[in-house]
Amino acid sequence: MSGERAGERASERGDERTDAELPLRERKKRETRQRISDIATGLFKERGFDAVTVAEVARAADVSAMTVFNYFPRKEDLYLDRIPEAAATFAGAVRGRRPGEAPLAALRRLALELLDQGHPLAGVNDRFPSFWRVVMESPGLRARAREGLEEVETALTEALTEASVADPHLLAALTVAAYRSVYVTTARRLLAGEPAAELIADHRARIEAVFDVLERMDS
Repeated sequence: MSGERAGERASERGDERTDAELPLRERKKRETRQRISDIATGLFKERGFDAVTVAEVARAADVSAMTVFNYFPRKEDLYLDRIPEAAATFAGAVRGRRPGEAPLAALRRLALELLDQGHPLAGVNDRFPSFWRVVMESPGLRARAREGLEEVETALTEALTEASVADPHLLAALTVAAYRSVYVTTARRLLAGEPAAELIADHRARIEAVFDVLERMDS
């Protein structure tokens, strides 16, 4: 998911190093990937996803179509480019949790931190409606978004398995479904014209509520 970034981005391998910590070649690759995605996002918002070809994105970014596909195997990934980051971020919250912290507590803390940071994965900002209108108008993007949730669930299941929770598959499925519910409710209100600033408190309350339920179920 392109647009304004909050902090340094993780790579598709879950690499959480900042740009300053990376070798020059890796930094250049990140910059190229980001530039291509940002240019594609601008074109998709302006003309619609289905009206823009990968060749047009390549020309606008001054790269070859092959270069675009090297970074983004599918056209949909140009727009929904945060799916790998989301999977790595949620799985990373479990793997990197504090000593003695339960996996669900770490995931709750992550969700609240994303909100406090204004991170795009939280889904609460005034640029969100223009982004999701493009998704809603494209069957291909909607299908890729659903696949993305499955990828996040798979990554989270693996992390929860490593954490030795009782039923990692069920807990991952419930967590992703609960977070999606909060995310979608806020998205619909933003698309209806409600200002993001007025939704933050309610979004936070619903995050707390869903994790309260999840923790009771897991106890």
